[in-house]
Order: sequence, then structure tokens, then C-alpha cells
Amino acid sequence: MRDDPPHLRVAVVGAGFGGLGTAIRLKQEGIDDVLVFERAGDLGGTWWDNSYPGCACDVPSHLYSFSFAPNPRWSRSFSAQPEIWAYLRDCARRFGVVPHLRLGHEVRQASWDDRRQRWRVETSRGDWTADVLVAATGPLSEPKLPALPGLDGFQGAVFHSARWDHDHDLTGRQVAVVGTGASAAQFVPEIQPRVGRLRIFQRTASWVLPRRDRALTGAERWLFRTVPATQRLARSSIYWAREGFTAGFLHPRLMRLPQRLALRHLRHAVADPGLRARLTPDYTLGCKRVLLSNDYLPALTRPNVELVTAGIRGVRPHGILTDDGAEHPADTIIFGTGFHVTDSPVAELVRGRDGRTLAEVWEGSPKAHLGIAVAGFPNLFLLLGPNTSLGSTSVVLMIEAQVEYVLRAIEFMRTAGVATVEPRPEAQGAFVAEVDGRLRPTVWSAGGCASWYIDRTGRISALWPGFTWAYRRRMRRFDPHLHLTAPHRPIRPPAPAPTRTTP
Repeated sequence: MRDDPPHLRVAVVGAGFGGLGTAIRLKQEGIDDVLVFERAGDLGGTWWDNSYPGCACDVPSHLYSFSFAPNPRWSRSFSAQPEIWAYLRDCARRFGVVPHLRLGHEVRQASWDDRRQRWRVETSRGDWTADVLVAATGPLSEPKLPALPGLDGFQGAVFHSARWDHDHDLTGRQVAVVGTGASAAQFVPEIQPRVGRLRIFQRTASWVLPRRDRALTGAERWLFRTVPATQRLARSSIYWAREGFTAGFLHPRLMRLPQRLALRHLRHAVADPGLRARLTPDYTLGCKRVLLSNDYLPALTRPNVELVTAGIRGVRPHGILTDDGAEHPADTIIFGTGFHVTDSPVAELVRGRDGRTLAEVWEGSPKAHLGIAVAGFPNLFLLLGPNTSLGSTSVVLMIEAQVEYVLRAIEFMRTAGVATVEPRPEAQGAFVAEVDGRLRPTVWSAGGCASWYIDRTGRISALWPGFTWAYRRRMRRFDPHLHLTAPHRPIRPPAPAPTRTTP
């Protein structure tokens, strides 16, 4: 008889902000029986995967960190990828969760065993079972590549910004960049001086606002280190400023002022009226992700850069063919085309009580109670799940609120003596209906664009339609009345098969 796999109280998938934050808080609450499974060779999640030139956060440093682990050593007001990655590694060491990490363990399937009331987690390096499963893979974990005809036949180098090929020297190259989102806005200015020719293929223009970035002085860092209250004050002021900007997303008319600022920024950066016209969006600012950059627009005006706005018809062995019949030479294609957000491949790996995967249950439109729990999937918690991403401030705030909710759910299970919790279908349905209603008047719905916030059914299933303080307030209490629960059941071995006798 095959031995049962090792059993855990909590299994966590993903070692980014969400997974590490979960492990740290569980450990602080005395729950040590937890493992964090990470497919990559190191921790960091998004901040390990994305190491492209110029990679940085568009949320101020003091706010893009755990509230329980302020970092007085940030070097700039907006941190670059190496600093954020170093911060996460430091948190893992400082809070003692490194022994709980299982790096290089890709989760291939997680299935709920209703008879044994536990999750079975199958990884590339062994299997485990767990009472509770926390999926902390995040919405920006799986790169999205467009299905371009002829791409397989391209004779040059091809890679996504989240899988940057650092061994590929771009010096003097004919480089094609497909996509003009947040990643491209950061790496384009970095690679432009080195390449021979840089062609940017833009489908939709993005709104760009100035990035108010600066180096933090030694005096400031000394003050944050010796008087921690000053850093808490800085964090609080940044938080409320960002919350104030959220009002514009909820009430599109308030976007008129930032939109004028963006147009002025464009005029100052791009003198050529023809190029400026092609870089002017035809939708309300905020409908798509707003870019923060001081050097992206100027980079597009350099002599070795060409902005291509014709649609891509296909890829040829040595270039890209556009709808106008032109073929653009290239020996390197870099995709800055974002991630699978509303169609995350992780949803294909998690199977609930009836054997169906999350993807099969969702049918193209992710839905969850409070964005964290799904009916039919007992003891499963999704960090940054459906309708909990943000358009203007730090997702770490949402992650922390969700982690505390997980802790309250686990504590309820312990004190109430129940083995499972899952949201009632009617509670989940009411939450989703509420969110959908609140999203209709927002800029994401009424701004006149198509964005990665919208799933294939036409529903906005990525974003939270409000302020973070409102979401955090809702997550302060685990309400057992909104959940189905089940008591512990003794696990009995299967009855022996009847023996057949012959006369």
C-alpha cells in the first residue's frame, strides 16, 4: 500500500509578496506547519520574474512594502526591481520563513479530496496534502504572448519582457517591440541608446504622466531609521494621496485635470505634431493602466526609433509584416504584451469538490466571494483573486487585508471545531452582483477603451471598484453565516471486498 504524502496545515503556492506575507503572518500566529511552493529558482514572484532593464515599481517605495516590515533603506521614492527583490529576501530571512520555502517546486495540480477533507497538492518534486490551500500566484505571473502568424518561423531572438534574455546582446540590433504598456515604457528608454534600430508596434496609445521620482537623501534615510514614526507618517501621507486619486477612477469627470497634465507632458516631450497625434489616446485617462514615466515619450523621438501604428498581419523570418503591406526588418522581437490576468493558467490546475477546475467553473469570468474564496472549493483562499487588483495604489494593502482574513478563517475553524469553510453560493453571488453594479459608472467601464481588466465575457473581473480602506474594513471579520461549514469526519479505511466462495 502506497504511503500517504506528508501533510501540512497550510500549503501556499507562490513566493512573492502574497506567499511570503502569508507564511510570515502564519508563523507569527504560531502556525509553523506551512510550506510555500515556488516554481522559480528563487523567491520574489513578480520581482524575480521581471528583471528587464529599467524594471521598477510605479507605487512609491514606502507604500509598496509590508506594514509590519518598513524599510528605511529605500534609495529612491520609487524603487527599482533589484531593491524590491532584496527587500523580499531580507523579509524572508528576518522573519524566519526561508526553511518553509520549497523553490523549484512547480505545482502541477491541486485537488480537493472530500472524503479526507484536505487538498492534495502535486508538484514537480513530490506530493503533499494540506488542510488549507492559499493560492498566491498573483495576476502578473504568466506572460501573455500574442498568436502572431509566422512567429515560429522567425529567424531571430524572441522573448517576453518578463522572461528577459540577458545573454542576448542588443547592441546594434534591429529590435521590434510589440506592446506599449507599463513594461515597455520602462525598458524602451533603457535599450534605445544601444540598439541600431528600434521599432515600437503600438496598438493603442497610453496615457503617460510624469514620474515624481528622486533619490532619497542620507538624512532622510537616517531619520527613517532612527525615528520610525517619521517613515510611518510618510507612508500615511502617500497612502491618502493615492486614495484621493482613486476618486478619479470612480468618477470619470474628475479625470479632466490629470488628463490635461498628461497632454501637457506629451506636448513638452514630443515636438512633432504627427507623432504626438499618434501618441494621444482617444479614451479617458484611467480606462487603461496609466503609465508613469519621464523618459518613455522622449525616447520615441530619437532618430533610431520608429513608432508603428499599423496592425500586425504576421511575422516573417526576418521581420514583421503590418496590415499596410510594409515589412519591418528585425533580428530581435521583444514582447511587452502583459500577462494572463483574467485567464490565469493557475485556474486550470485547481480542482474543487465536484472535480471541476476553477477555469471550468468560471467559464471565462473569474468570480469569488470578497475576491478570495470560491463556492465549491473548500478551504481555498485566493490572494489578489477576482476583483481585488487596483488601478491607482499598492496591491500590498489588499494582500495584507486578505492574509489577515485567512488567519481569521483558520482561527474560526480551530475554535468552532470545523474541518472546512467555503462561501455560500448566494453570498458569493451577492458580492459579485454588488461589484458589477459599482463598476458600471467607473472609468474602467465608461472610459471608452478595451483593457486587460476585462475578461473574455466582457466583464471587469480584475479590479476592485473602490477605496482600499473600504475593502480592508470588509475583511476585518470572518462571518461564518456567509459560509458553509463541515465538521471533521473520521477517515475510515475502505471496507474489504467480499470474498467469494465456491461450493
